[in-house]
Amino acid sequence: MQPVVSNYRGRFAPSPSGPLHFGSLVAAMGSYLDAKFHQGKWLVRIEDLDLPRIVPGATSDILFALEKLGMEWDEKVLFQSQRSDVYQAALERLIQKEMIYPCTCSRKEIADSGRLGDSGLIYPGTCRNKITHKERQAALRLRTDHFPVKLTDALRGAVCQQLEREVGDFVLRRADGVYAYQLAVIVDDEVQNITHVVRGADLLDSTPRQIYLQRLLGYTTPVYMHLPIVTNAQGEKLSKQTHAPPIDMSNVMPQMIAALQFLGQNPPKALVNEDLTIFWQWAISNWQPDKIPLGHP
Repeated sequence: MQPVVSNYRGRFAPSPSGPLHFGSLVAAMGSYLDAKFHQGKWLVRIEDLDLPRIVPGATSDILFALEKLGMEWDEKVLFQSQRSDVYQAALERLIQKEMIYPCTCSRKEIADSGRLGDSGLIYPGTCRNKITHKERQAALRLRTDHFPVKLTDALRGAVCQQLEREVGDFVLRRADGVYAYQLAVIVDDEVQNITHVVRGADLLDSTPRQIYLQRLLGYTTPVYMHLPIVTNAQGEKLSKQTHAPPIDMSNVMPQMIAALQFLGQNPPKALVNEDLTIFWQWAISNWQPDKIPLGHP
């Protein structure tokens, strides 16, 4: 039996780009179970900064689905779209540290001159050397360095990334004024006193960038656990872009059992015939993260 962590605070932070599907159910369930096993708080945050990606009604659909599935949040839902002043304040602190510079490179220019790394194109540092185009809108990039960023993921073990070589200087505010995920997520985790982040392994590669930012701003680094991601028959992550069907709210128990099994848990067959209260009682008291399969990061 794993020891219970005191003062645990976890969260689920979906983007309202579509309804809750099986992949997002797995992420929500993993974070919820880990929080509730430790008798902690579970928060919900809506990552709605990127307005063109938001689907009208998706936020209310997601919150309705979570509530109907028995995953009730412990504090007021936080909306990133209402928090620009907080993100700007963090950005100003980095500007004062001379860690930020304007970048006017186009995507084509970066594609032409950048190297391809595991995380995509590595920014070549063009504007770091003051080569900017005055007539263009500027993004704001964070200077990285050659020191390795290390973490120990609760599921995947040791992870190490050298940001300057493997990622390059990354954007914290886009040229259109939208704050980047990497900045918003660490500011919100700090403000909400998040102690544990349980999320999909597709975000593992972003974690060293977030830890680097946390250190620059003097924030606390949470414990991270990156769950296996759900893929379709073509090996693509389930998402709106890959046409993932929404959770069937008329018959939820088979999907709940399937999500629990995907997380490596071994519920009794009879649990499928029980109600959600009994389901959660069993799932929380029998939660074993060491049984979660790694899948592919």
